[in-house]
Amino acid sequence: MWDAATVVISAIDGMAGVGKTALAIHVAHRIADRYPDGQLFVDLYGHTPGMSPREPGEVLDQLLRSLGVPGPQVPAGLQERAGLYRTRLADQRMLIVLDNAATEAQVAPLLPGAPGCLVLITSRHRLTGLDHTGALSLDILPTTDGVELFERTVGRDRLGSPPTELLVEVVELCGRLPLAIRIAAARLRSRPSWSLYHLVLRLRDEEHRLAELDAGRRSVTAALDLSYRHLNRAQQDAYRLLGRHPGPDIEQYALAALLGVSLRQAGRTVDQLLDTHLLQEPVPGRYRFHDLVRTHAAGAAGPDQAAIDAALARLLDHYRETAARATAIAYPYARRPPPLGPPAEAPTVDLPDQAAALDWLDAELPNLLAAAHHASAHGMTAYLPYLSTTLHRHLHTRGRYPTAEVLHHQALASARTAGRPADELTAWNDLGHIHRSQGRNAEAIDDFRQALRMARATGERAGELDALAGLGDVHRSQGRFADATDCYRQVLRIAEETDHRRGTLDALHGLGHIHRRQGRPEQAIDHLEQVLRIARETGHRPRELDALNGLGLVHRTQRRQARAAEYYRQALALARETGHHRGELDALNGLGDILRAQGRYPEAVAHFRQLLDLAREARDRNLEFEARQGLGRIRYATGDPAIAADQHARALVLADELGQPLDQARAHDGLAHAQHALGRFESARDHWRQALALLTKLGVDQTEDEETSSDAVRAHLARLDPASAE
Repeated sequence: MWDAATVVISAIDGMAGVGKTALAIHVAHRIADRYPDGQLFVDLYGHTPGMSPREPGEVLDQLLRSLGVPGPQVPAGLQERAGLYRTRLADQRMLIVLDNAATEAQVAPLLPGAPGCLVLITSRHRLTGLDHTGALSLDILPTTDGVELFERTVGRDRLGSPPTELLVEVVELCGRLPLAIRIAAARLRSRPSWSLYHLVLRLRDEEHRLAELDAGRRSVTAALDLSYRHLNRAQQDAYRLLGRHPGPDIEQYALAALLGVSLRQAGRTVDQLLDTHLLQEPVPGRYRFHDLVRTHAAGAAGPDQAAIDAALARLLDHYRETAARATAIAYPYARRPPPLGPPAEAPTVDLPDQAAALDWLDAELPNLLAAAHHASAHGMTAYLPYLSTTLHRHLHTRGRYPTAEVLHHQALASARTAGRPADELTAWNDLGHIHRSQGRNAEAIDDFRQALRMARATGERAGELDALAGLGDVHRSQGRFADATDCYRQVLRIAEETDHRRGTLDALHGLGHIHRRQGRPEQAIDHLEQVLRIARETGHRPRELDALNGLGLVHRTQRRQARAAEYYRQALALARETGHHRGELDALNGLGDILRAQGRYPEAVAHFRQLLDLAREARDRNLEFEARQGLGRIRYATGDPAIAADQHARALVLADELGQPLDQARAHDGLAHAQHALGRFESARDHWRQALALLTKLGVDQTEDEETSSDAVRAHLARLDPASAE
């Protein structure tokens, strides 16, 4: 199976419970010595009920951390993560198990690029689209193999020498399905008073259901029913409650909260369920059910609904309190919701520093989102807005905009249903920030106006300040500088009255960029340097990042390229250290523009292509515009006006959709240059006229693009037609 000259990929497919994962792990153990650099295992959730298949980027984040890459150094984009992953695996001899895959597209980015590694993939589907892959379709076991598995699992000393026909019968009653065989054998092993004949009699009682084993599902149900009945009461309760856990996996603190027991008791229960193969531990300290076992556990008869509701309430209390503590440590400047009832009586996760808090949030985010969804589906109106508010900053920082939007909409609906205006106000503001980050400016304005109306009606000053700052940002991006300035001045007044330092930062940052756009660079630098100083004094890392990127932009537009590059490099390092997705994109954009201005076109293209991929992944239309605009300028400069025209046309569509006239002017100018180079002089004239009209209406002489200024556009028009420049 090992070939040092190639990457060896073997895909194992077959029905659920047929032993795909067991075979992959068995092979991995047998040949581990051939791969001295280590082994990696990851579950892709391809066919996990109630779970979406894991995104390749999320999986690469986990794999890179397992390979020793510190969390802050994990790149944000899929391609960059895949590239770093392959670089880390180069010249390595590692064994990688990708379990429970959904599609070829999910797996492809997770494959090494250099020789020496073996990849074992399991899936319910044949992954025929993967090149150079050895495929194995795993069927149910032959009877002889089933008997051997049963004997090995029970132990020959325990089993003795029963009649062969009884061994064959028990295997056939289990449908020759490895999962069912293992469970039946474990029950026999754990009950010293049972004989094999006694087990066969019990299985015969289930024969009318076991006859349907070919369908796959009910066979496992029969076997699990038998296993379940022989758990003790405490184990049965734990099994059932674990089946109600809404997330993909669980760690020991959450388990203790769910069961209402100590950490030690939770650990003993887990060990017992692991021993009977009802629970799995794919990585140390994190537990999960097999897909079909989870379904069985959720449907098992057990305690009344009140007991289930109490257990889930304890779990949600644990998640919301730990999430609140982690957020307070990771983002000390972030808005925090008021306490939601008394503290939960459960063991407390140790979060000694910011790195530990961020790691906990990243690891538990799927469970936190699943808990929020459960709260939404079951009318738990207090939990959902709390989790929405708590997770907003982390989701925003990580660029998880679509996820955040869904969560905030759920919180909004919950707040309205429960008649909680403060929660509704917060949800409107959070939605506004997410829509603004996505470039959905019309929706963002509606969100912030709704929030502003509610804040003023209820006297909520912090909510009023947040809404005004958000409105100012949207007005500024769309060229309504007077409206934006009015909003920011109101923010400054409220911030001074309420001693709200974050509001002061928001206003100074916005006013600094208005000065920049209106041709007052020194005032812009003064405001942004104030932002940088206050942000560093207060530990507000996102605003520090904004100030660095803003100062880079001002110096770049003033052609102070070396100074600008230094600010952008500081911003890029800080963004990657803190995992701030948008800040990284802004820094990449600025560095790309500097490289373009210096004529270093191949390097600039690499920056803009990376920016385009990341922006599209995050659905950030503002930065997709910047990437296309930059690529268009480079194509024009390197003698390819046709492709330049295409990129600028796409940029113009984005600017129109965003309703951002300054960006429209930049795109028109780029199109005009490209059309002029193609000999389409009338089209070039039309685009330059539109660019000049937009700049004149805005009262702006210079844009972020060095090429796009009122004087430059007039000069182009004068050369085409002197009358056009008037």
